[in-house]
Amino acid sequence: MNLIERPRRLRRTPTIRALVRETRLSPEDFVYPLFVCEGEGVRREITSMPGVFNLSIDELIKEVEVARGVGIRSVILFGVPDEKDAVGTQAYAEDGITQRAIRAVKREVKDVLVIADNCLCEYTEHGHCGVIEAGEVLNDPTLELLARTAVTQAEAGADIIAPSNMMDGFVVAIREALDESGFEQVPIMSYAVKYASGFYGPFREAAQSAPQFGDRRGYQMDPANSREAIREAELDYQQGADMLMVKPALPYLDIIRAVRERFDLPIAAYQVSGEYAMIKAAGRLGWIEEERVALEALTSIKRAGADIILTYFARELANRLP
Repeated sequence: MNLIERPRRLRRTPTIRALVRETRLSPEDFVYPLFVCEGEGVRREITSMPGVFNLSIDELIKEVEVARGVGIRSVILFGVPDEKDAVGTQAYAEDGITQRAIRAVKREVKDVLVIADNCLCEYTEHGHCGVIEAGEVLNDPTLELLARTAVTQAEAGADIIAPSNMMDGFVVAIREALDESGFEQVPIMSYAVKYASGFYGPFREAAQSAPQFGDRRGYQMDPANSREAIREAELDYQQGADMLMVKPALPYLDIIRAVRERFDLPIAAYQVSGEYAMIKAAGRLGWIEEERVALEALTSIKRAGADIILTYFARELANRLP
C-alpha cells in the first residue's frame, strides 16, 4: 500500500499549529530602543518612525514603565544632547543626558535591564563615530573616548555596555577600562558585525546623527561581505565580548545564522529603523497587514539564530505574540 505523506495534518487547527511550532517569540527576547533628550514633558514623534519618540527623562520613565507592564524587561538608551562638539564630550560627561537617564530608569523602574549604547556619533557635531583629523576618523584616539564613555555609563548604573562604533580594538579597550574601574561584572554586548547600511536613515533623524561629510563606509562593513563578518565577530569574541550583535537584521539573516553556528555566546540582532519604517509605511498605506508582517519578520530573525532582538516594535507587539 502506498501511503501519501500528509504534513497538513499538523496544520489543521490553531491548537495543533501552536503545539508543533518550532520557533517562539517572547517579550523577554526583546530589547526596546529608546531615544532620550533634554527638557521636560518632551514626547516628540520621529517623522520617519511613527510611534517612536524623542523623550525627555520624565517621559522616558513613563515609557519604560508601560513597556515593563507588557513584559519588556530590557531597554537600550540612545542620548540626544542639546550640545555637540568635535570630540563628543557629552557622551562621556558624568552628567550627560544618557548618564542621567540611566540613573533615573534604575531608580524609578524595578527589574528593568538598562543597556547603554556606546558610540560618539550622537554627540559629535560632525556626526561621525570618532575623532576626526584631516577628514579621517582616527581609530586609537577614539578608543580612549569610548572607554571613558563606558566607565561613566557603568558608574551611572548601566547593566550592559553596547559599543556600536566599529573601531578596531573597541571591545578590549572598553573591557580593560571597565575592569580597571571596578566594573568587571558589567557585560559587553558588542555590535560585532555592523554593516554600512542604507537602512539606518530614520535612526539618524531620531538621533540627529547624520554625518556632515562623507559616510561611515571606512569603518562599518561592506554589505557584500560575509567572511569578514566572521572575522569581526571572532576578534570581539577573543577580546572579551559577552554577547555578539549583527546589525541590521532582516537583510542579514544569513550572517545571523553564520555567527550563531560559529560562536557559543548569546547572539543579538538589531531590527533597525529602516526595517521598522518600511513595515509601518506599507501598513499605513494598506499594502500589507502591518502586525502580521512585523511578527513574521521578528520570527525570521529568531529562527535565523538570534537569542536577543532589538526592535522598535517591542512594546507594541509584546502582548500580541502567537
